[in-house]
Amino acid sequence: MTPVQFTFSSAFILGLAGLAFHRTHLLSALLCLEGMMLSLFLALSLWSLQLDATNFSASPMLLLAFSACEASAGLALLVATTRTHGSDRLQNLNLLRC
Repeated sequence: MTPVQFTFSSAFILGLAGLAFHRTHLLSALLCLEGMMLSLFLALSLWSLQLDATNFSASPMLLLAFSACEASAGLALLVATTRTHGSDRLQNLNLLRC
């Protein structure tokens, strides 16, 4: 494994670990998801550059577009949750209580 691959895989694993173990606020979960998507974007970009393949040149931009859509949906959920529940703590969210 090259140092570049190790860096991107460890960045992805760190984002996944932050998402799994640090579940206090919705904003921190969204930031971990964005970090994971950014590491995937950089890894996919470098992979297509290393292979010199023009077939995969649109894939990183498509991933970046989906990441932007995911971020906007997450921020909309964050604003809606904060308005209805008063905070973004994940322990306060109960699906059985509307």
